[in-house]
Amino acid sequence: MPTPDQFVAELPAALRKRVASLRRLVLDLCPDTAERVSWGGLSYFDAARGGPVSAGICQIVVRDGAVRLDFIHGASLPDPHGLLRCEEGRKAKRFVPIFSANEPAREHLRELVRAAAEFDPGNP
Repeated sequence: MPTPDQFVAELPAALRKRVASLRRLVLDLCPDTAERVSWGGLSYFDAARGGPVSAGICQIVVRDGAVRLDFIHGASLPDPHGLLRCEEGRKAKRFVPIFSANEPAREHLRELVRAAAEFDPGNP
């Protein structure tokens, strides 16, 4: 399994910039988060509270030439800017499509990551 740095380095240049930008955003907001490559992306979680599902913050996913920011507990997060999308059949997981390194608005993404980092699924 590649390290997070290897995962990013192996991406096509057009996707690498978006992923690196999201990675900086998450690590700036959550410097103590655990980061690992899993499920075909970069997963971030609070290891003191559990693993990538029970204490999941977010995941940077690269699939079919697109980048998205996934939130395993996304259905429980506030979304005042209407960024979160849902795949059919998903109950809790939500995602934000990332079109460029600056879209959607960085501050709106920061709000979602902060909310996900503070969310405790054991005490919703």
